[in-house]
Amino acid sequence: MRAAIVIPIVLIAGATALSSVFTVDEREKVLVLQFGQVTQVITEPGLHFKLPFVQEVLRYDDRILGLPTRPLEVTPLDDRRLVVDAFARWRITDLSMFRRAVGAGGIDAARDNLDKIINAEIREVLGGVPSQKVLSEDRTALMNQIRDRARTKAASLGVEVIDVRLTRTDLPQQNLEATFARMRAEREREATDEIARGNEAAQKVRAAADRTAVEITSEARKNAEIVRGTADAQRVTIYAQAYGKDPEFFAFTRSMRAYETALTGQTTTMVLSPDSAFFRYLGDSTAAAADPVAPEPASN
Repeated sequence: MRAAIVIPIVLIAGATALSSVFTVDEREKVLVLQFGQVTQVITEPGLHFKLPFVQEVLRYDDRILGLPTRPLEVTPLDDRRLVVDAFARWRITDLSMFRRAVGAGGIDAARDNLDKIINAEIREVLGGVPSQKVLSEDRTALMNQIRDRARTKAASLGVEVIDVRLTRTDLPQQNLEATFARMRAEREREATDEIARGNEAAQKVRAAADRTAVEITSEARKNAEIVRGTADAQRVTIYAQAYGKDPEFFAFTRSMRAYETALTGQTTTMVLSPDSAFFRYLGDSTAAAADPVAPEPASN
């Protein structure tokens, strides 16, 4: 009978002792609540105690947490819309304030509130600068300004914003298409200008080459005419000198050349007087010798 009473008491006492002991990991912070009110904030890791069945233990991550923000459109000073999203790093610094700010929502509620704060600061900061500065590679000053402004407002949540980085700054899809079309038109205009300048240069080179060809051809023809005229003059001189040395032999060779030219082929027909001077060397040799035909200078 005594054992039946003692054993349940021992079990109840053991369960009560176990429920009053809890451990805190080095990666977390702990709040001890009693009837919904914060009674203890524990930031040191180790073994700790609480009132069993009365106090409640809430655990929160003490590490640096990440927060990717939702993409949003901002309008810089030059009215060019941009799609921007960012990534923030934050951690809980004041656990009691954090509990009062987010209530039972915990980390998820804090993320929602931080997302709103950071997006608002992104709009505020980027709306005061031109888009060229936002799209440039050197955006450290803008990101630091967003971080500092968000850190001030996030302090009321009991958290610290450690860093904010802009992960994307792009034009909206319709703006991208318009920008690409404008860039394509600009490049096509430049290509057309280059082609026109190339054609103009080619025309100049071609005209210069044609002019040079005409000049060279004209000069060559002039020199050829001079050489031809000189040769004809020399030929006439040689004919005259040959005729002066032996008129009879000159007349004979000229007649033989005329026979060779005229009497060719198998169907040659010539109608001439029998006493024609053309055949004087084919008839009586004495008559031909008595009346030679005087040669005529060859023409061009």
